[in-house]
Amino acid sequence: MYPDFPEGAPCWADVRLPDVEAGKRFYGDLFGWTFDEGAGAERGFYTGAYAADLAVAALAPGGPGWTVYFAVRDAYTAAGRVVAAGGHLVSGPVSDGAVATVALAAGPDSAVFGLWQAGSHQGFERTGAPGALCRAELRTPDPALSDAFYPRVFGYPAPRPGGGTPPGPRIWRRGGPAGAGPGAPEVSRRPLRGGHARFLPHLGSADLAATCAEAVRLGGRVRAAPHPTPYGPVAVLGDDQGAVFAVCAA
Repeated sequence: MYPDFPEGAPCWADVRLPDVEAGKRFYGDLFGWTFDEGAGAERGFYTGAYAADLAVAALAPGGPGWTVYFAVRDAYTAAGRVVAAGGHLVSGPVSDGAVATVALAAGPDSAVFGLWQAGSHQGFERTGAPGALCRAELRTPDPALSDAFYPRVFGYPAPRPGGGTPPGPRIWRRGGPAGAGPGAPEVSRRPLRGGHARFLPHLGSADLAATCAEAVRLGGRVRAAPHPTPYGPVAVLGDDQGAVFAVCAA
């Protein structure tokens, strides 16, 4: 049974890769994921990934790069909020039959994210566990800009008027129950020195050091070794095709 994710909660993630078969080998060995047969050209060769037989992500041609999707009740209305708040639409909204209505958007900080209006596919069946999403974190060089945009789009708590923008990490939405399914992952943002803003999916790991070592063995890179954060230890990895993601203790 799929969960009913609340508005603004991370509800799905996919990774676009030049070589999907190579991606299946990398993530399959790293997290123990299994994969379905994949959709045909009519659905962009979308391939579902599973941990413990529960849906955790998807792979598709393109990229390389990860995209995090946020639950919305109406993708067209949410797309309007994106534009009104200063962002823009990259693609969509597009309905995939009764499966979902999806759009890709970018904020004024240029971070790309997805809008997901659930149909028969509501998103993750497993979260907060090894091999599954635990947190979606925006890394941004302009926290004030991001703090003004995302609360308007997703209803996250906005900074208090006159209170300024906290200089350090901030939680926009805490994890919590999501109906009969898994808890909805947390959403946070952290300042970034230089670079461009992006959402970084945090996937669970039972042993960060071992996961880092295995990623390197599989041809990936450790971009940031395990280090403490306000939410627990985190490492940032790149897969063997260059898509970047984080792993956190779970």
